[in-house]
Amino acid sequence: MSTTHENLSSDIIWEVVRHQNAYLVKRSGAGGVQFSRDPLNLTNKHSRKHAGFVNPQAIGINADSNTVAVTTKLTQHHNKPAKNHSTSSYKSSTPQRKLYKSVVNSTAKNGYRSDLRADAVARASAIRLSQVDKKEKKASKPRGKKAQKSESS
Repeated sequence: MSTTHENLSSDIIWEVVRHQNAYLVKRSGAGGVQFSRDPLNLTNKHSRKHAGFVNPQAIGINADSNTVAVTTKLTQHHNKPAKNHSTSSYKSSTPQRKLYKSVVNSTAKNGYRSDLRADAVARASAIRLSQVDKKEKKASKPRGKKAQKSESS
Protein backbone atom coordinates (compact mmCIF):
# COMPACT_ATOMS: atom_id res chain seq x y z
CA MET A 1 0.00 0.00 0.00
CA SER A 2 1.90 2.98 -1.25
CA THR A 3 0.40 6.17 0.15
CA THR A 4 3.19 8.59 -0.65
CA HIS A 5 2.23 10.88 -3.49
CA GLU A 6 4.10 13.89 -4.74
CA ASN A 7 1.05 16.13 -4.52
CA LEU A 8 -0.24 14.92 -1.12
CA SER A 9 1.35 15.48 2.25
CA SER A 10 1.53 12.80 4.90
CA ASP A 11 -0.74 14.86 7.15
CA ILE A 12 -3.54 14.89 4.58
CA ILE A 13 -3.21 11.15 4.04
CA TRP A 14 -3.38 10.56 7.81
CA GLU A 15 -6.49 12.72 8.21
CA VAL A 16 -8.23 10.77 5.45
CA VAL A 17 -7.38 7.25 6.64
CA ARG A 18 -7.08 7.59 10.41
CA HIS A 19 -10.63 6.50 11.23
CA GLN A 20 -10.61 3.40 9.05
CA ASN A 21 -7.75 1.54 7.44
CA ALA A 22 -6.56 -2.04 7.11
CA TYR A 23 -4.21 -1.82 10.11
CA LEU A 24 -6.63 -0.29 12.64
CA VAL A 25 -7.80 -2.50 15.53
CA LYS A 26 -10.51 -1.06 17.78
CA ARG A 27 -11.22 -2.54 21.20
CA SER A 28 -14.44 -1.17 22.66
CA GLY A 29 -14.33 -3.47 25.69
CA ALA A 30 -11.12 -1.85 26.92
CA GLY A 31 -12.45 1.70 26.88
CA GLY A 32 -12.24 2.36 23.15
CA VAL A 33 -8.52 1.74 22.79
CA GLN A 34 -7.15 1.75 19.24
CA PHE A 35 -4.17 -0.36 18.19
CA SER A 36 -2.35 -0.89 14.92
CA ARG A 37 -1.23 -4.05 13.10
CA ASP A 38 1.10 -2.11 10.82
CA PRO A 39 4.41 -4.01 10.43
CA LEU A 40 6.26 -0.67 10.34
CA ASN A 41 4.75 0.46 13.66
CA LEU A 42 7.13 -0.08 16.59
CA THR A 43 4.70 0.48 19.46
CA ASN A 44 1.47 -0.86 17.87
CA LYS A 45 -0.27 2.39 18.84
CA HIS A 46 -2.65 3.93 16.34
CA SER A 47 -1.11 7.40 16.06
CA ARG A 48 0.28 9.69 13.39
CA LYS A 49 3.83 9.49 14.74
CA HIS A 50 4.00 5.69 14.66
CA ALA A 51 1.96 4.96 11.51
CA GLY A 52 4.40 3.38 9.09
CA PHE A 53 2.17 3.40 6.04
CA VAL A 54 1.73 7.18 6.24
CA ASN A 55 5.23 8.38 7.12
CA PRO A 56 7.76 8.60 4.30
CA GLN A 57 10.38 7.22 6.72
CA ALA A 58 9.37 4.29 8.91
CA ILE A 59 11.07 1.49 10.83
CA GLY A 60 9.69 -1.93 11.66
CA ILE A 61 11.25 -4.58 13.89
CA ASN A 62 9.60 -7.98 13.74
CA ALA A 63 10.38 -11.54 14.77
CA ASP A 64 11.04 -14.16 12.12
CA SER A 65 11.92 -17.77 12.81
CA ASN A 66 14.64 -17.33 15.45
CA THR A 67 15.82 -14.04 13.90
CA VAL A 68 15.10 -10.35 14.34
CA ALA A 69 14.20 -8.53 11.12
CA VAL A 70 14.76 -4.76 10.93
CA THR A 71 12.82 -3.19 8.06
CA THR A 72 13.23 0.41 6.91
CA LYS A 73 11.14 2.26 4.38
CA LEU A 74 13.09 3.71 1.46
CA THR A 75 12.06 7.20 0.41
CA GLN A 76 13.50 7.11 -3.10
CA HIS A 77 11.22 4.21 -4.18
CA HIS A 78 7.91 5.51 -2.84
CA ASN A 79 6.02 4.55 -6.01
CA LYS A 80 7.59 1.08 -6.38
CA PRO A 81 6.14 -1.24 -3.71
CA ALA A 82 8.55 -4.09 -4.47
CA LYS A 83 11.59 -1.86 -3.83
CA ASN A 84 9.98 0.20 -1.07
CA HIS A 85 11.55 -1.66 1.89
CA SER A 86 15.01 -2.68 3.00
CA THR A 87 15.29 -5.58 5.45
CA SER A 88 18.22 -6.66 7.62
CA SER A 89 18.03 -9.90 9.60
CA TYR A 90 20.00 -10.73 12.73
CA LYS A 91 20.39 -14.32 13.90
CA SER A 92 19.89 -15.40 17.47
CA SER A 93 23.66 -15.88 17.73
CA THR A 94 24.22 -12.15 17.13
CA PRO A 95 25.27 -10.51 20.40
CA GLN A 96 22.63 -8.29 21.97
CA ARG A 97 24.82 -5.20 22.07
CA LYS A 98 25.65 -5.56 18.38
CA LEU A 99 21.94 -5.85 17.58
CA TYR A 100 21.08 -2.77 19.63
CA LYS A 101 23.94 -0.78 18.11
CA SER A 102 22.85 -1.62 14.58
CA VAL A 103 19.25 -0.66 15.43
CA VAL A 104 20.44 2.68 16.80
CA ASN A 105 22.66 3.22 13.77
CA SER A 106 19.80 2.55 11.39
CA THR A 107 17.39 4.81 13.28
CA ALA A 108 19.16 7.78 14.77
CA LYS A 109 22.82 8.03 13.83
CA ASN A 110 22.20 8.09 10.10
CA GLY A 111 19.62 10.86 10.45
CA TYR A 112 16.68 8.51 9.92
CA ARG A 113 13.86 9.06 12.46
CA SER A 114 15.87 9.72 15.61
CA ASP A 115 12.58 10.13 17.52
CA LEU A 116 12.04 6.37 17.29
CA ARG A 117 15.38 5.34 18.81
CA ALA A 118 14.11 4.30 22.25
CA ASP A 119 11.06 2.52 20.83
CA ALA A 120 13.20 0.61 18.33
CA VAL A 121 15.69 -0.58 20.94
CA ALA A 122 12.88 -1.55 23.32
CA ARG A 123 11.12 -3.60 20.63
CA ALA A 124 14.35 -5.33 19.56
CA SER A 125 15.07 -6.13 23.21
CA ALA A 126 11.59 -7.57 23.78
CA ILE A 127 11.81 -9.73 20.65
CA ARG A 128 15.28 -10.97 21.61
CA LEU A 129 14.09 -11.87 25.14
CA SER A 130 11.11 -13.77 23.73
CA GLN A 131 13.44 -15.89 21.59
CA VAL A 132 15.77 -16.93 24.43
CA ASP A 133 15.11 -20.34 25.98
CA LYS A 134 14.35 -20.14 29.68
CA LYS A 135 16.64 -21.94 32.10
CA GLU A 136 15.08 -24.60 34.26
CA LYS A 137 15.17 -23.97 37.99
CA LYS A 138 17.27 -26.34 40.03
CA ALA A 139 15.50 -28.42 42.63
CA SER A 140 15.93 -26.79 46.00
CA LYS A 141 17.92 -28.75 48.56
CA PRO A 142 16.45 -29.10 52.04
CA ARG A 143 18.11 -26.94 54.67
CA GLY A 144 18.15 -26.80 58.43
CA LYS A 145 16.02 -29.35 60.30
CA LYS A 146 14.73 -30.94 57.10
CA ALA A 147 18.30 -31.59 55.95
CA GLN A 148 19.23 -33.09 59.33
CA LYS A 149 16.19 -35.39 59.22
CA SER A 150 17.01 -36.61 55.73
CA GLU A 151 20.66 -37.27 56.72
CA SER A 152 19.73 -39.25 59.83
CA SER A 153 17.20 -41.48 58.08
